Amino acid sequence: MLAGCVPWPPEFARRYTERGYWRPEPLGTRLRTLARADADRVALVEPARRMTYGELDRRADRLAAGLRRAGLSPGDRVVIQLPNVIDFVTLCHALFRLGALPVFALPAHRESELAHLCAMSDATALVIPDNYLGFDHRELARRVTGPEHVFVVGEPAEFVALDTVDAEPEPLPAPDPADVALFLLSGGTTGLPKLIPRTHQDYGYNLRISAENAGLTAADSYLAVLPIGHNYALACPGVLGTLHVGGRVVLAPTPSVEDVFPLIERERVTVTGLVPPLALLWLEMAGIAGADLSSLRLVQVGGAKFGADAARRFGPALGCKVQQSFGMAEGLLCQTALDDPPETVATTQGRPLSPDDEIRVVDASGAAVPDGEVGELLTRGPYTPRGYYRAEEHNASAFTSDGFFRTGDLVRLLPSGHLVVEGRVKDQINRGGDKVAADEVEDHLLAHPAVRECAVVAMPDPLIGERTCAFVVPGPRGAAPGLAEMVAFLRDRGLAAYKLPDRLEVVESFPHTAVGKVDKRRLRERIRELTGAQPGSTSAERGR
Repeated sequence: MLAGCVPWPPEFARRYTERGYWRPEPLGTRLRTLARADADRVALVEPARRMTYGELDRRADRLAAGLRRAGLSPGDRVVIQLPNVIDFVTLCHALFRLGALPVFALPAHRESELAHLCAMSDATALVIPDNYLGFDHRELARRVTGPEHVFVVGEPAEFVALDTVDAEPEPLPAPDPADVALFLLSGGTTGLPKLIPRTHQDYGYNLRISAENAGLTAADSYLAVLPIGHNYALACPGVLGTLHVGGRVVLAPTPSVEDVFPLIERERVTVTGLVPPLALLWLEMAGIAGADLSSLRLVQVGGAKFGADAARRFGPALGCKVQQSFGMAEGLLCQTALDDPPETVATTQGRPLSPDDEIRVVDASGAAVPDGEVGELLTRGPYTPRGYYRAEEHNASAFTSDGFFRTGDLVRLLPSGHLVVEGRVKDQINRGGDKVAADEVEDHLLAHPAVRECAVVAMPDPLIGERTCAFVVPGPRGAAPGLAEMVAFLRDRGLAAYKLPDRLEVVESFPHTAVGKVDKRRLRERIRELTGAQPGSTSAERGR
């Protein structure tokens, strides 16, 4: 196990292996088998490009050899910040074969996040697009120090074009399946994201069991709408799960209906995964967009709680099944089953997928609560790692002494084993599935010379669930900047767009609790009053 990672105790590793959850095969091994069996089967589709299983297998081999010739070695970390393109998938498989470790950044990340990920992982290389949605990622790479190599998909400028990294394949030692294969990102509830190490064995089980629960077969076409650097779109079952069963992956360049609906019609997409805001948009647009969506058989909705009313309407409106999906990059996967009753699908977030997922629902003291009562969800299991990478101090509070992960989610456990998610313990805004850590944004706000104090809270929003409201106490000069000026300031500091405040409230002082802390409950009540929202509308409020 890589230094800085927490291994599973030997008795658990033996159990998971004996029960067949963990298999002695590195990620990507299945690709080789499928390529030999049916090289001409289409594996990957972009709007203007296609790649077969045979082509994907060959490109992964040649790219792995090219990266090795460029100086990368097994164990090197490679930060990948690419949108949904074929190069993302070929690069991942090349790194799996080389034994180098992908670190998945998101296209929306900017200097603050990218510099953190490169430093935290000691990245040897960074892989970026030249330009995505009007943003020049090469300019961003120039401001990030650390990686020795920068590879670019597209025009490289002074960097190296990824498509020129190519060499004759050579025998490479297979990675140990028990070793770390990749790093996912935490939701960043305590600031910048932490790195979650996933092994070949545990992540292979992750993608296989979720593919089985979705009924994925080689006949399916999976549409990757969400960024495939997210665990959800990568392997729940996502891209890797679809390739494992021999299906076709269709990569949407953006999540916009204008891009996505024509792809569904043209490629006869059968399965996809959405966050609730996108699901609501599809619900509105399905009848008026003019696209043929009749090929869809299953739409997963996750990343945030999907309201029961919308869940009831979605399936009939689009003529497909809905599957609620609740999970986390830290491991646990809960999903409704294909044969669950419609009301169960509408009102719960599913059951844990593995027979060896262990669940506790506890109160603030750590004592178990009765079934049906709200408590914090704790979990451990064969795809739930025992700690974050290089985070010993944080791991001491994030995990119990016997290895249960404290998820920070408030849930109710039903007698059927289904979970109902009721909110969050942690101080976090769930902005349409994007997790915004309040304290990270507050740290940036406090850097503005006109701000003396600040507090960031969730603000109810009927479309995406929550938006971000920043309360600001002006500094000695007496005048805080307006929202536009503050947003520009935060952009200049490299903060991702989804973390920028949607509203700014200037106040003379903050209410405080009995122990002298800022009383965010009262601030949330104030913004509810100002917006006319109903009590309990935000996950932050439900979690307090």
